[in-house]
Amino acid sequence: MIDIHSHILPGVDDGAQTMDDAIAMAKAAVDEGITTIIATPHHRNGKYDNPAPNVITAVQRLNEQLQQNQIPLTVLAGQEVRIHGDVLKHWEQGDILPLTGESPYILIEFPSDHVPRYANQLLFEMQLKGLTPVIAHPERNAEIIEKPDRLYELVQKGVLTQVTAASVVGRFGKNIQKFSMQLIEANWVHFIASDAHNLTSRSFQLRTAYDTIDCEFGIDAVYFFQENAEQLVNGQTVYRDEPVRIKKKKFLGLF
Repeated sequence: MIDIHSHILPGVDDGAQTMDDAIAMAKAAVDEGITTIIATPHHRNGKYDNPAPNVITAVQRLNEQLQQNQIPLTVLAGQEVRIHGDVLKHWEQGDILPLTGESPYILIEFPSDHVPRYANQLLFEMQLKGLTPVIAHPERNAEIIEKPDRLYELVQKGVLTQVTAASVVGRFGKNIQKFSMQLIEANWVHFIASDAHNLTSRSFQLRTAYDTIDCEFGIDAVYFFQENAEQLVNGQTVYRDEPVRIKKKKFLGLF
């Protein structure tokens, strides 16, 4: 399995705090069947700044430690970029790193309580530059929960989304789990990833999430998400199904 969103880099954000923490997370990932992880530390979220050169250096250091400890896991470079008006400017300056360091995909995080008014225009401009935005954990965004059409409009226009494994298995509550399933059913989701921060409160949960998706939607849905992760890592075009609107009568009352 491939995990496209994790906070395994030590000492750079609210994920692994030490190299020992990162090694422990790597061992847990391997035990779960994960072979490749993209390290996506928070960037420009108001608390953490992890510019591209720093991330690349930290990933190299972690991979060296994994090899020394004979842990069969490959870590690739990336960022979880908080959306801001200067994303393209910082991209051109080399501050922003795409997923894997080489793909056209950039992991974008919205504030937890809303979708900025300029988001549609900025994400469109990113696509004009040949970049593909991947929205991290939209199922936990308060405005999207309240007004899911905000996400539908973005997906319709080519933006991709990544739902968190822990959301799928109910670790953020039943309502978030139900909403995640609705997003998957409506073809608004393109990746499942761990967003793992540690081994206690925010662990990987990726295998359990895929088992849950298998039970709910069948093995083809699991293959869809797993193959998309492979396509992303290879820098290739990911698979998309035509999104359909979430019916209001199904949605109302969940929250």
